[in-house]
Amino acid sequence: MKLVLASNNAKKLAELQALFAPLGVELVTQGSLGIPEAEEPFYTFVENALTKARQAARLSGLPALADDSGLAVESLGGAPGVLSARYATLFGQPKSDADNNRVLLEQLAGKADRAARFVSALVAVRSADDPEPLIAMGRWQGEVLNKASGEGGFGYDPLMFIPSLGRSVAQLSAEEKNRLSHRAIATVELLKQMREAWHLG
Repeated sequence: MKLVLASNNAKKLAELQALFAPLGVELVTQGSLGIPEAEEPFYTFVENALTKARQAARLSGLPALADDSGLAVESLGGAPGVLSARYATLFGQPKSDADNNRVLLEQLAGKADRAARFVSALVAVRSADDPEPLIAMGRWQGEVLNKASGEGGFGYDPLMFIPSLGRSVAQLSAEEKNRLSHRAIATVELLKQMREAWHLG
């Protein structure tokens, strides 16, 4: 089965392709089909993921999968949240992982509570007007470090420390991250739903 991934993020594609391999699902990016990125006007991960999945399905004629994910920091009221990928732009800075990380550290300066979680909302639709979208949430608890640590991953991975592992996400191997991450947690749930509702696998 071919699924359109409503993202052009190569690292996210690789991560999700590995996670969906057990179902024999092939993921293709929307960009490879000439589909533009959808607007993400909502305040929740689920609403944005659903919007992206519906657009990809409508413009491709294929089933679609969308992930909306980010970092939610307790002491910042859940920010950067759905704005995680462009957090720095809210403060007049360029959009990049490095700038997002720097701005986050600035916003947390002097705060004792550094609890945070990575959140992933995965949505799959069979068509643009699918009345029964499959929705799965994954949450990965941790805390924000005072400075970056590790070379792997992307986004906020170098700042996100997982106490139970004693390492930052950027210090994990790709295999470890694929097994433990918020996206992995959401994928396990979504695969279960796809087997039951879509009769896959």
